[in-house]
Parts: sequence; C-alpha cells; structure tokens
Amino acid sequence: MSAPIVPVLPETLALAVEILSDGGLVAMPTETVYGLAADASNPEAVVRLYEAKGRPRFNPLIAHVSGLPMAMREAVFSPLAASLAQAFWPGPLTLVLPVIPGGTVCDLARSGLQTVGLRCPSHMAANALIKEFDRPVVAPSANRSGHVSPTRADHVAADLADRIELILDGGPCDVGIESTIIAVEGDIVTLLRSGAVPADRLEAFIGKPLIRASGAGISAPGMLKSHYAPKARLRLNADAPEPGEGYLGFGPGVREGLNLSPEGDLAEAATKLFAMLRALDMRFDRIAIAPIPEEGLGEAINDRLARAAHRDS
Repeated sequence: MSAPIVPVLPETLALAVEILSDGGLVAMPTETVYGLAADASNPEAVVRLYEAKGRPRFNPLIAHVSGLPMAMREAVFSPLAASLAQAFWPGPLTLVLPVIPGGTVCDLARSGLQTVGLRCPSHMAANALIKEFDRPVVAPSANRSGHVSPTRADHVAADLADRIELILDGGPCDVGIESTIIAVEGDIVTLLRSGAVPADRLEAFIGKPLIRASGAGISAPGMLKSHYAPKARLRLNADAPEPGEGYLGFGPGVREGLNLSPEGDLAEAATKLFAMLRALDMRFDRIAIAPIPEEGLGEAINDRLARAAHRDS
C-alpha cells in the first residue's frame, strides 16, 4: 500500500499524531529537507525507521523538539548551549549535548552514545506536529539511506511510499540543505557537520573559531564518508562537461545543463542542490559539477558533493 500525500491541515496533523503514537512513520516537511518522523522514545518505531531507510545503525538520529523546554528534558544544557538554542532556534541548527538522566530519546536512536542531537525546526508544519505529539520525534531525511535528500513530497514518495504510512505535503523546502551540527561541551563548540547555518555566523556569535571534528568515529548524522550519493558518478570542480556527462553549473555564463544559481547566490544553490542532482541522476550516468566557492553555505554544499562523489570501491 502506498502512503498518501496529504496537505497539512488540523485533521491530517491529528492523523499523523495517531500514526506516530502507534509506532508508525510519517514524512514531514521541515525548512531543511523532508524528514521521516518516528517516536524518538519507541525503539520498535526507530527499528522500523532504520529498516525503511536502510540506514546504518551506527549513524545516530537527530531528535526534533518543539522548543527549549522540551529539549531541556532530554539533554544537559550549558549556559552557552542554552544561548545558542535561544539565538538559532527554531531553525537549522542541531546541538549535540550530553544526555540527561530520564531523557526519553531511546538508546537505539542515539546509536548507544551518551549524547543526543537536538533540533527545533522552524517549519510551521513540523513544529505543529511535534507540539501535538508532545514529545521528541527522530526525523532523518525521508529517503533511502545514501540517496539524494528530498526537498518535495514527491521526492519522498519516489523513495519511501511503500514503506511508510503518511506523507505531509508542505510544499518545497525553503532552505533545502540539512542542519548544521555542533557539539557543545561547556564553552567548547565543535563543528561536526556543515549545514544551513554557516560556520562564520556561529563563530561570530560565540566570539571564537569553531573546533573542527577530527573525523574519528561517528558522533553525529551526516558523518559517513559516502553519503547523499546519486547513482551517477560525480566529477567535482569541473568547468565544463565532457561528452556524455550531465552538468550542474553555478554562477553567470553557464550555458549547458542545469544551474544552481545563475546569479551566484549560495542560498539559492542550497535550495536547488538535491532537486537538481535528482533530475540529472535520472538522465545521466556521469555528472560534472561546477566549482562552488568554499565560503558561507558553500562549505555545506561542497561537503554534500564530496560525500555524494565518494565511492567505497
């Protein structure tokens, strides 16, 4: 049976809450990408989510909360962590913090770690669903693990329609790239994954450079070396396509293929990245990608492209 795609209405939110309460899976829109929501406290629901995505179980999940009060029931917030939440929530920033005794996010969702990743989404539908459910939901991207992340409801349906119960359609995602993930231990802040909140904004807020993760071990979502991978092979930093290649351009003067932003706007490029990769992946076995500036949101875009280009063999 294929999951219905439904608009976000009071009655469909009520249905989504009922499904989550019964251990089911609901795709919900967020400002970053569509997330596959499950009850964070229910190990059986989390198992179903891992199975639906085909996700490695050592890759932890982010728990989505309705705000700081719910988050503080799950993790230990230092003064700096609390100030970061107050400044950047709701929004695309995930805080990895020590688990508090009695927290509800289950061990399986945390992959056995003594930390938990928490985020408060700004999308009205996601926030309303979590408030109605009244406890955290884990919500990784609503796609098969390793596939290109979904930014529209039909992207979700293409990957997961026969594996989940419901798809809430909130339209295209406004941001279109995943959250930035930082670990906060006291006053030490470590960047674990680049994302929709640029590192320089965080550094300006905390008044010092972020520590960059060494890459030893998996301490947060998005840290697998090969991730976000289309079927096509990618060639990065390409000024032009070779014969038989699709082309994903950036900036003015690009006449071939698709263009992430003819104006060279990195925010626009972030919103179009996954949708354009999907479109080219349907038509080509090889895709050439134009150089993307390594600044602001470009850091996160290049991170996604490097993971998409990686092959284990």
